[in-house]
Amino acid sequence: MSISELKPGERVKRVHITTDTLSVELLDGRTITVPLAWYPRLLHANTHQRARWQICGGGYGIHWPDIDEDLSTEGLLRGAPAPHSSASTAR
Repeated sequence: MSISELKPGERVKRVHITTDTLSVELLDGRTITVPLAWYPRLLHANTHQRARWQICGGGYGIHWPDIDEDLSTEGLLRGAPAPHSSASTAR
């Protein structure tokens, strides 16, 4: 998906994290819920680190500064888990 294909309604409105899931509410009313296990940095982060998220990328991304994790609505909509590598969990 190129930047020209991004739709305004696919911007992040709210993020909610449980012990097992990441849910992202979009401006168009959809909610994307994925297993937290897909994102090892988030899975292994503490509650405070998970709670400190910021909207970035013009509204199409989420950034967790404490754990240097970035996710995009594009990837979430595609159902794309984080790439498997030891470096992604080492931080």
